[in-house]
Amino acid sequence: MDAEQVRSSVARRLGMDFAVTKAAGRDVEGAVEMMLDATQKFAEPLTAERLFGWHAALFPTGRSGMHKIAVGAWRPTSTGAMKVVSGPIGNETVHFEAPAAERLEVEMKQFLEWFGRKDEIDPVLKAGVAHFWFVTIHPFEDGNGRIGRAIMDMALARAEGLHDRFYSMSARLESERKEYYLRLELRQRGDIDITDWLTWFLECLGRAIDRADEALSDILRKAKIWARINEAPVNDRQRKIINRLLDGFEGKLTSSKYAKIAKCSPDTALRDIKVLLDRGVLTQDAGGGRNTSYHLSEPDRD
Repeated sequence: MDAEQVRSSVARRLGMDFAVTKAAGRDVEGAVEMMLDATQKFAEPLTAERLFGWHAALFPTGRSGMHKIAVGAWRPTSTGAMKVVSGPIGNETVHFEAPAAERLEVEMKQFLEWFGRKDEIDPVLKAGVAHFWFVTIHPFEDGNGRIGRAIMDMALARAEGLHDRFYSMSARLESERKEYYLRLELRQRGDIDITDWLTWFLECLGRAIDRADEALSDILRKAKIWARINEAPVNDRQRKIINRLLDGFEGKLTSSKYAKIAKCSPDTALRDIKVLLDRGVLTQDAGGGRNTSYHLSEPDRD
C-alpha cells in the first residue's frame, strides 16, 4: 500500500494534523480501519461478526482483483478446496490444504471460544498460536493473512494492555516473508507440535522490537538536531539538504551536489552552505579545494 495514503488515513482517524498529499483509497481505508479496530479496541470480544466486518472493510467492492468473492462470510463450498500451490499447471506442488468449507463453522467457533478465554497460556505465546491457527483454518476466500496479522496484533495489545505500540510485528513478518511462509508450511504439513513455529515467532518479535528501538533512536536524534537548528529559521533549500543528510546521504556533500539537489545556482549553494557553517549546522571536512565537502554537525558526535 502507498505509505502516504496510510499515514493520511491513520492521522485522520486519530485526530492528528497531517499534510495530505494523497487521498487514501478504499483499500487503504479498510485496512487501517481493521487494524485500528483490532488494536484500539483490543479488550472487546472477537466474534464472527467482527471478523466479517474486517473482511468487508478489506474488500469494499466485493472483489479480489478481478474475481468476485464472498465478502463478510466464510468461504463457500462452491470455491472447492483451498490450496496453496506452486509450479506449472499439471505439475503443481501442494504446500498446504485448508480445512473443507463444511468444517468452518465448527473450526471458527472453537477458535473464537479459545481466543476469548483467559486461560493459562502466556499472552504473547497466545498471539503466535492465534495467528498460526487462524491462517491454517483459512476461513475466507482472500485476506486471511491480513486478518490473521490483525488478530496477532490484537493479542499482543492484550498482552501489554496498551492501545499503542512502537513496534510492528506485521512489518517484521513482511520483511521476513520468505522465512515466514517456510515456517508456516513446515508446521502446517507436520503434526500438532508447533514449538518450532513459536520459537521463531518469539525471535521475530524480538527483532521487531530491536528495529523499533533503532527507529526511535533515529527519530529522537533527528528531533534533537532540528530543535537546535530551529532556533533560527532556515530556508526551504537548506531544510531539504538537512533532511537528506539526516536520512543518510550517499557520499559526501559538496557545493555542486547541493546546487543539484536544491535546484539552485552554485553561488546560491555556496551562500547557503556558508550560513549553515557559521551557525554550526554543517562542519567542513578535512581538505579543501574543488572537492571541499561537508557533513552535518551532531553535538554528541563532533
